[in-house]
Amino acid sequence: MASETRNAPASNAAAADAAAAPNAPAGTVAANAPANPTGNGNGKRRRAMLILALIILVAAASYGIYWAKVARFHESTDDAYVSGNLVQITPQVAGTVVSIAADDTDLVKQGDTLVVLDTADAQVALDRALAELAQTVRKVRNLFVNTEQFEATVTLRQVELERAQTDLERRSGLDEPGAVSAEDIQHARAAVSAAKAALTVAKEQLNSTRSLVEDTSIAQHPDVLAAAGRVREAYLALQRSTIPSAVTGYVAKRSVQVGQRVSPGAALMAIVPLNEVWVDANFKEVQLQHLRIGQPVTLTADSYGDKIEFRGSVAGMSAGTGGAFALLPAQNATGNWIKVVQRLPVRVVIDPEDLAKHPLRVGLSMTATVDIHNQGGAVLADAPRSKPAYSTPVFTQDSRAAEELIAKVIRDNAGKKNVGTLSTVSVPMKRSSWTRRREP
Repeated sequence: MASETRNAPASNAAAADAAAAPNAPAGTVAANAPANPTGNGNGKRRRAMLILALIILVAAASYGIYWAKVARFHESTDDAYVSGNLVQITPQVAGTVVSIAADDTDLVKQGDTLVVLDTADAQVALDRALAELAQTVRKVRNLFVNTEQFEATVTLRQVELERAQTDLERRSGLDEPGAVSAEDIQHARAAVSAAKAALTVAKEQLNSTRSLVEDTSIAQHPDVLAAAGRVREAYLALQRSTIPSAVTGYVAKRSVQVGQRVSPGAALMAIVPLNEVWVDANFKEVQLQHLRIGQPVTLTADSYGDKIEFRGSVAGMSAGTGGAFALLPAQNATGNWIKVVQRLPVRVVIDPEDLAKHPLRVGLSMTATVDIHNQGGAVLADAPRSKPAYSTPVFTQDSRAAEELIAKVIRDNAGKKNVGTLSTVSVPMKRSSWTRRREP
């Protein structure tokens, strides 16, 4: 009421002014009228709000359709990295490095020579072992000869015993008194006793010698086999002075230097087979519910961009989270507990054709998206491997040449009798320098 009272004089004044100027133009009154608060500005704002709401509704409906048909059947993570085998090259014998045949970033094939050690000491040890083998063969051969000699001695002592017994019987059978003296008969009896003792000694010597060579040959005699084992050991030490590449791959982390004295087990360099890399995708624990072995995976690498996609599949899941295998695992039972979403490494194998077209390196960042439509696979592996996961034949090729060398030494020192045969391993191998020098 107060506001109406205050506005009354103003209204009366306006009416008076209008009456005082009856001839004023109509445009003047319209220009002085106040603007309409419900004009065009509010209409534009209303239309903009309606359009924005419509856009939000369409976007929400589109995302709902996309989630229902696509997104809910995929699990994705960008916490994924390329992993691979780092094959350490280590010496099996001690020695001094005299040559290095490969450097970082070089491609090497399986069996290629990487490092060469000084072979002087190994060659001396092999020569000594071969000489010991030859000497042992001759000693064993002498045992066989002694056996034959003692067999002949037993036969001789048997003949002497029979002769002594015959002499004793002849003398004892004479009836005429005084034909043979008592002394002669006593000597004949002593001769029989001596012949028996000599026969016993000969038989014991034969048994003793025969026990050393019975049911065996020179090649299979324990002493010869022991000496042959020392030859193999020295031969392998000589062969291992040349260090080969266990796999085909690229050289990395070379630390060995020429002139360095290395010991068995020391890391010299690493070989990375880039054709056998895989991806370790670390999914959150809330994403693991529908992951199964064998599900297809789409991968992209930061180094190639989103346009290049790699095909893969889930090969398996780790037995524990990264925190469980950390150097210092979390001690949640101490009371200072903060819940942290854990991640589980999932191994993803990559299609070899995609790897050949677009090589990857160990440690590169990847994005992995798993298609979980098919959930018929196992969560964990349910059967052991039927064959080794990895193997190399380069360290099993050192047998045949050593066996041939041993057999040659035995043939050269055993003669033609009771030589026997040695079993050989049917794995081919290059001959050593010693074999090439000494074999005709």
